[in-house]
Amino acid sequence: MAKYQFQTEVNQLLKLIIHSMYSNKDIFLREIVSNASDALDKLKYLTVSDDKFKSINFDPKIDITFDENKKVLTVQDCGIGMDEKDLGDNLGTIARSGTKAFIEQLSKSGNNNSDLIGQFGVGFYSAFMAANKIDVYTRKAGGDGKAWHWSSDGTNAYEIEELDVNSEAAKLYAFDKAETYGTAIEMHLNDDSKDYASKWKIDELIKKYSNHIAFPIFLHYEQTKYDKDGKPEGSENKVEQVNSASALWKRSKSELKEEDYNTFYKTLAHDGTDPLLHIHTHAEGTQEYTTLFYVPKSAPFDMYQADYKSGVKLYVKRVFITDDDRELLPAYLRFVRGVIDSEDLPLNVSREILQQNRILDAIKTQSVKKILGEFKKLGEDAAKAAKAEKPTDEEKAKIEKWNTFVSQFNRPMKEGLYSDFTNRDEIAEIVRFKSTADEGTGDDKWTSFAEYVGRMKADQKAIYYITGRDEKNLRTSPLLEAYKNKGFEVLICADEIDDIVIPAYGKYKDYELKSVNRAGSDEELGVDKEEAKKKEEAFKPVQEKIKKALGSRVKDVVLSKRLSDSPSCIVIDENDPSLQMERMMRAMGQGNGDFVKPILEVNADHAVVKKLESADETTVAQISEVLLDQALLISGEELKDPSAFVKALNALIK
Repeated sequence: MAKYQFQTEVNQLLKLIIHSMYSNKDIFLREIVSNASDALDKLKYLTVSDDKFKSINFDPKIDITFDENKKVLTVQDCGIGMDEKDLGDNLGTIARSGTKAFIEQLSKSGNNNSDLIGQFGVGFYSAFMAANKIDVYTRKAGGDGKAWHWSSDGTNAYEIEELDVNSEAAKLYAFDKAETYGTAIEMHLNDDSKDYASKWKIDELIKKYSNHIAFPIFLHYEQTKYDKDGKPEGSENKVEQVNSASALWKRSKSELKEEDYNTFYKTLAHDGTDPLLHIHTHAEGTQEYTTLFYVPKSAPFDMYQADYKSGVKLYVKRVFITDDDRELLPAYLRFVRGVIDSEDLPLNVSREILQQNRILDAIKTQSVKKILGEFKKLGEDAAKAAKAEKPTDEEKAKIEKWNTFVSQFNRPMKEGLYSDFTNRDEIAEIVRFKSTADEGTGDDKWTSFAEYVGRMKADQKAIYYITGRDEKNLRTSPLLEAYKNKGFEVLICADEIDDIVIPAYGKYKDYELKSVNRAGSDEELGVDKEEAKKKEEAFKPVQEKIKKALGSRVKDVVLSKRLSDSPSCIVIDENDPSLQMERMMRAMGQGNGDFVKPILEVNADHAVVKKLESADETTVAQISEVLLDQALLISGEELKDPSAFVKALNALIK
């Protein structure tokens, strides 16, 4: 047999699986059966869409056999199968970015890490939790006719050879016949896992985890026969279907229990925990389709990766079409898992046709509206429950469910404000923010645009927000001083994307969104214009001194209308990108040096600033540098020359 080394990440994963403690070893059978179902789905689609496969006698099923004495468990399907290249690509490599980070997360999650295995598409390797050796026998449907044998003990290598059709293994799994295709996974169980080679255990796990697999699962076993006196008189081979083999999403909602939905979700999403919520819809009329969507309790591992995997499967009349089409739902809903099953699409629909198909576009449009409507209701139910003097357990559960949703998915939902123009008003009712009000301060306290507007002062005309990298720093920003004194609430926006999505949204109903980080946002602070003009005139000599001292480091130096306690702060010109945006662009390799110059706002009434009126040129330079650098630090920026700041500060102290 030709010997190959596992990819480094696979090696790390296998070591973790074999040598770590797992809270739920049972999931390995769920993963293997789920992979068999996927193989059947792929071949089923080809038999109706590709002339090359239409002559195949396709009788989809999954067969499970076991040998209690030899401690061997086998799962065999008659699906698409694999050739030599597929074996190396699928069983020797994890061809996705972020693998290393995934393995690190897996190793940190303690006894619950087995729940994460299937989510990253590495469910096959979970079999090594129970097996000390795995043999895979396979032939690809529509291939060159060769059958292959893959084998590994889960250490650092695997072997591949062409299967001798006259071998015992080939005959055992019928690969001695040219018309047999698919895959048989033979797991040699370790001593701690020998219970899995028994009828009762397999039957229990299939009913628990895989009952809703849409293909029949047959369990082969030997049953002892007894005579009329109850004495054993031999045995007979039996075959029993152990799953319901029905598409759960096609069943009526009235006949399904919460447990049914949860079990199906775990199979669909390879998740060991129950979902946060499900949304089941049967639509009839112009288009006939069924959708079943789930929201996980935790954000998918790859949610912020460029190569994230779509969580929605597309079926046509129960025939699987694709599970990697990102166009089925918009990108900001990439955390949603589920199924779309259309009765109107052609079975031989291609990827290119899907992207321009009016039927699918209509299903997508209605699905998004339904999902957003459920999210909005989730928030409304939680808000109503929170008003109860003594919340019931049910009301507490609604509040907890909503808080979980916001903590996990608020950020991608904000992306919809920027990317989904059609539904942005609906999304604006769902997204939440921290704020300077009590209602937006605390771990589980969030506020909406609507709640903010409900608390606005009578003379307030805009919704104010501040952006940055750290919530704690933003809450203590000097920029907030005058707004707090005026009684104006300010939204605390510490997500990186806030600098993009909120200005793009621009206006909530009749209220403009104004960033306090920008020049010109202080117009509503009630400053006496005549008095302000006099102060500006009086401040001009000091202003010119600071400008000269700072030179090209700033775009301008102005007298602040918003500072009451702090000596200075920085803002950005209304027409310039924010400092946060500048950091993001630099991280992407765009822009060299500082292309955004801050505007320094100075509090003329502060004791440090007053010193500038009579200070010599050296002292003016030192004070000016400190005013700018401390303002940058407070805003969360890194100083290019920290030693110069310390030097200037020490000089002033002396």
